[in-house]
Amino acid sequence: MAGELIGQLADSDAIISSGRSTLRAVLWGTLIAGTLDITSAIVLWGFRGAPPTRILQSVASGWLGRDSYTGGVPTAALGLLSHFLIMSAIVTIYVIASSRLTALKDHPVLCGALYGVIVFFVMSCIVVPLSAAHGHQPSLQAILEGLAVHIPLVGIAIGLVTYRLAPR
Repeated sequence: MAGELIGQLADSDAIISSGRSTLRAVLWGTLIAGTLDITSAIVLWGFRGAPPTRILQSVASGWLGRDSYTGGVPTAALGLLSHFLIMSAIVTIYVIASSRLTALKDHPVLCGALYGVIVFFVMSCIVVPLSAAHGHQPSLQAILEGLAVHIPLVGIAIGLVTYRLAPR
């Protein structure tokens, strides 16, 4: 009886520890990939003359449509919050999937790169078109730029954080 209770307590400690590791991987993955992704958008579009506020408002346009561009700092803040919430979902999917699909942890660069491609196309072809932003079909240049960002800065970053922090 006592041995069984000790075994259950040990199992619950392992579950709690695993949960903390999963949460830590999701939080760090969100912070790192989210920051890299939004920074790259701000820098890339900044070279084209778009201020950071406008970039963040474009994210908020998924909720508000064109009205986001007249909302000033509040809609830019909504865009930043939305960006990190979306990224947390993207990271959570990868981290949870890695607990079942060990290749995601065993090959973080390759699997992360593939995940970056998937994320780019899901966002570009499904999420944005279904949002209030009503995105248009991206040009070849936009696709190549998007992949150049999403493969290393989103997918591989998430793969490496998962490799390092997610429970084994």
